[in-house]
Amino acid sequence: MSNLKVILGDGRKIELPEGATLRDVAFRISPELGEEAIAGIVNGEKKDLNYTLQDNDRVEILTFSSPEGKEIYHHSTSHLMAQAVKELFPEAKLAIGPAIEDGFYYDFEVDRPFTPEDMAIIEQKMKEIVERDLPFQRIEASKEEAIKIFESRGEVYKLELLKEIPEEKVSLYQQGEYIDLCRGPHVPSTGKIKAFKLLSIAGAYWRGNEKNKMLQRIYGISFAKESELEDYLRLMEEAKRRDHRKLGKDLELFSMHEEGVGFPFFHPKGMILRNILENYWREEHQKSGYSEVKTPIILHKSLWMRSGHWEHYQENMYFTKIDEEDYAIKPMNCPGSILIYKCNLHSYRELPLRMAELGLVHRHELSGVLHGLFRVRCFTQDDAHIFMTPEQIKEEIKGVIDLTDRLYKTFGFSYQVELSTKPEKAMGSEEIWEKATKGLEEALKEKEIPYTVNEGGGAFYGPKIDFHLQDCLGRSWQCGTIQLDFIMPEKFDLFYINQEGEKERPVMLHRTILGSIERFIGILIENCAGAFPVWLAPVQVKLLPLADRHIQYGKHIREELVKYNIRAELEEMNEKIGAKIRKAELEKVPYMLIFGDKEIEEELVAVRKRGEGDLGRIKITQFIADILQEVKNNVKEYEN
Repeated sequence: MSNLKVILGDGRKIELPEGATLRDVAFRISPELGEEAIAGIVNGEKKDLNYTLQDNDRVEILTFSSPEGKEIYHHSTSHLMAQAVKELFPEAKLAIGPAIEDGFYYDFEVDRPFTPEDMAIIEQKMKEIVERDLPFQRIEASKEEAIKIFESRGEVYKLELLKEIPEEKVSLYQQGEYIDLCRGPHVPSTGKIKAFKLLSIAGAYWRGNEKNKMLQRIYGISFAKESELEDYLRLMEEAKRRDHRKLGKDLELFSMHEEGVGFPFFHPKGMILRNILENYWREEHQKSGYSEVKTPIILHKSLWMRSGHWEHYQENMYFTKIDEEDYAIKPMNCPGSILIYKCNLHSYRELPLRMAELGLVHRHELSGVLHGLFRVRCFTQDDAHIFMTPEQIKEEIKGVIDLTDRLYKTFGFSYQVELSTKPEKAMGSEEIWEKATKGLEEALKEKEIPYTVNEGGGAFYGPKIDFHLQDCLGRSWQCGTIQLDFIMPEKFDLFYINQEGEKERPVMLHRTILGSIERFIGILIENCAGAFPVWLAPVQVKLLPLADRHIQYGKHIREELVKYNIRAELEEMNEKIGAKIRKAELEKVPYMLIFGDKEIEEELVAVRKRGEGDLGRIKITQFIADILQEVKNNVKEYEN
């Protein structure tokens, strides 16, 4: 039997007998890798472990530790769950079951909604199927054969998907009696799936269209080790404790109402937090050479047609009529800034021109995806639009990166960077897109910032840099973005007068840092579990008199604190001091000042600090000096 050679990722070549598979490669590299292998990549394409190799194939072995391996593992678990559902509920119709960023889901049409009790039964059935160790078998079939298979099983959603596949050959995967339409690859067998948990049930419209039938979606997670699942579930419990929707209500920050689904209501304490954020944002932007603008919420249809939003973004917009003319509620702020730019003739000496706007935008989101402050229908973007010469591109991008870094560090966040390239649905030529993408890449390289590439993830008018915040639980949140745009200046005929006295097109840079003020507040709430640092806390100090006769002294202290813009509340309820302290702790107030006869006589206060307890008695003047210094330092360490 002749041999063949395959090339590994590090360039090494190994020799194998003809007919060798990816599994053989994994075991040849090491027995440990052979046991951990999930699938592989051959010449850039993901393949099952039993894939037969050819001479000079380039090979990479995937395990659960890689992003590609996790995706395959999660997808395989979705098939495992679907098999369990079909065995328990034979009448269930299969829709789709992809891997997602944090696990997997599968959509089913069933006669009645699934219940939590059903979830436990499905999980148990999944464990039984794992014990059977059924191989995931790939079946290459003609489209006609696949249609017959799914017709015989009454799988109407699979038939709908098949009709839209242009190829005459399709791939199916089978484990036991269960068959699914799938490109694959998958893990070798159900026994490879070691640890999993079904997490939640939700309604989901078929293909995300509210005109279609509502299906039942089961979400789940899976891991290669039981210990990893246990760690994840502990993290989930901690995330529940930090849920911004519950804390927002408990701390009286914001509320949501049926009268305005997806439209948040900010309460007085929430507005204090919001105003602190916005004021800090304004100060930092003024230091960085930005001028603040404000543009209207409703603008004429013609503007949105010219900008391209009417063609590329219409399904996300709200509309109205004024004087029988069509208007749209703005989903983005950029066209308004463009109109401000066009009000005057600009010289190259004025550029870069940096316009910042805390702009309220409205976007139509399906009710099923709304989630507290994280996914809403109206939100305030901390937007900015920079008009510049082509020569200024790199320096302006670097300036935005520096400002973004400074703001994130103030709140204690680390972040990762992603470069998103031209999407399928886009405006402009390949040449323009290449030029814009290169400008972003060069700025990142000069700043020596590591980044990953998200192919096809750009906006319809330009590529972008995305900033993904990392919170204290290790979760990632996409917030800031930098988008380089050569297209809008062309569409709106923008120009400046260059050094030769001739008209020249400016380049436009769109950017946000916090992203959405509402969403950023939600992230902050969860990151610090509602226990804001002193400079952000809506109430910084709670004044706790031991008895009613001490209230007057409390009013005097509050007057002193207010003089220095220290946010204080006096507790005047007739309760025991222990109850007052517990209430202040539940409200997560950073400081409590306690006083009775002895404190009044000596003109002192007893200080309790959140998370530390009793700090002793001091003069109110000393306390004021201490807290002002803490606020000035913008404390970054959130308390758990």
